[in-house]
Amino acid sequence: MSPFRPDLVDVWIFRAAAPGPGVEILMLRRSPGRILPGLWQCVSGSLEAGESVTDGALRELREETGFGGREIEGFFDLDQVNQFHEPSVGAIVTAAIFAVRVSDGSEPALSHEHDAMRWAAPAQAFELAVWPAYRESIRRIEENLLDAERAIWFELTLAGERARR
Repeated sequence: MSPFRPDLVDVWIFRAAAPGPGVEILMLRRSPGRILPGLWQCVSGSLEAGESVTDGALRELREETGFGGREIEGFFDLDQVNQFHEPSVGAIVTAAIFAVRVSDGSEPALSHEHDAMRWAAPAQAFELAVWPAYRESIRRIEENLLDAERAIWFELTLAGERARR
């Protein structure tokens, strides 16, 4: 099998809702002066040369939100790869999609890439998400990662390996 390397990584961040049951998904708004300003999204970025896909996802998470080892309670492969046409590069771009569960009360430290953030219930996040692939990611978090028996099949270690069950 020959490996396929995506162009981008996306990382969806979620935490337990407070107060009460359920979860909140972190939505980030792209800053003015960037491609797609005002778009509500997850963490997203390019891989660096020689970087593994999972290392790139965790690096982008740190760079865009400040979340690192202490706050991360779970790292998950959403079993999703998105492809889309990007006019600015005149090509089809591919993104590998991940999710991270952070501890209750965790708050991001936004980078210059985003000018606002919002913790949203899945239904609210779904409404803010413009792209169908973003909505699919939110649906996968709800359907697969909130159920402990299902979530174990998607869980990764912070070294990017399948977590042992």
